[in-house]
Amino acid sequence: MSKATPRIPLYTQIREYVLDKINQNIWKPGDRLPSENELAEQFNVSRITVKNALNQLIENQLIYRIQGRGSFVSHDSSGEAVIYRPEPAVSGGKTKQLVAYLMPRLGNTFTAQLLNGIENELTKSNFRLIYCKTDDSQQTEKDILREVIQLGVKGIIIFPVDGETYNEEILRLTLSNFPLVVVDRYLRGIETNCVCSDNVEGAREATAHLIDNGHSHIGFISTIYQGTTSIEDRLVGYEKALAEKHLPVDHRLRLVHFDAEQVNVILKEGKADPSAKEEIKTFLKQNPDMTAVFAINAAVGLTVIEAAKELNIRVPEQLSVVFFDNYELASLSSVPPTCVSQEEQVMGEEAARLLVSIIENPKQERRRIITSNKLIIRNSVAPNPQLHNIHTQIN
Repeated sequence: MSKATPRIPLYTQIREYVLDKINQNIWKPGDRLPSENELAEQFNVSRITVKNALNQLIENQLIYRIQGRGSFVSHDSSGEAVIYRPEPAVSGGKTKQLVAYLMPRLGNTFTAQLLNGIENELTKSNFRLIYCKTDDSQQTEKDILREVIQLGVKGIIIFPVDGETYNEEILRLTLSNFPLVVVDRYLRGIETNCVCSDNVEGAREATAHLIDNGHSHIGFISTIYQGTTSIEDRLVGYEKALAEKHLPVDHRLRLVHFDAEQVNVILKEGKADPSAKEEIKTFLKQNPDMTAVFAINAAVGLTVIEAAKELNIRVPEQLSVVFFDNYELASLSSVPPTCVSQEEQVMGEEAARLLVSIIENPKQERRRIITSNKLIIRNSVAPNPQLHNIHTQIN
């Protein structure tokens, strides 16, 4: 049985990042490095991890620290920056090759499991993964793409920022047949290799579940959907379910302009963003005939449930809620939610396998791989209370 390839420690990734900046003369002799807090935020690690990485560079006399001022690039006797050129990583007699993964954020179970699937599969194929966070910034995404190309990565997996319909760097890499896979969504107008879940069918099934429980006035609450194909496809699936049941599409029951970072607060802090919650409360009060809501993701769905609770609207007795994305300990919530699980680890594994295949044969026909979803039925959906009242009156 072959031994499992060990993961690269985070402090090693940070050390190599600093070394690359020095080697490329981006950080010159005497330049001050970003602070430990800045590096910790950039790599989403603790200050202790950053300190461990920098301490190794200090021991090698590549940087030096001045108390109260920070860390700086060292000089050699000629005044040039001290350059460190590491030996290629070798495992089992084979040199490891670098692959980059760009992702907007790493703040929930979905993104963590996606990363886990990618890393596990790449490790099997003797690749070393560089993870880069783009903070949902298209400019940061472009800059990082250029940086990792300079690092000599053999391939890139990218989770595009929200609202991105076009990125000239992705187009340039695609046209040059550079091994690249887009994950979670696809880019309209750019024929790329991609792996994403069946967002249309997942949303259709979730909405149909609400309709089967007697709901006909179903709200659609979302972050900004234009330009983000995964969300656009969920809107298509929602409308498809209504059409199949001969129900009209009521644009009055849409609330679709939330900022992703704004609603994601509830996943990070355990409570909803106040302004988002207040807007949803107003939306619920303005539409008393709305007995169910399909929310675009867990952050939006949980914000809806919290807003309803503050209005003394009982979920699911008075308002049924279903949304995309399962989350850790969901079954232990005060209202265990019915949700669409995207099987994100499988998605990550498929993306990594596709990338390895493209690295081996860059000119192969481009592929779009669609992974399946699973509707997990819990306790946030109940039969339409208005139908119950009608039946009671008739009887």
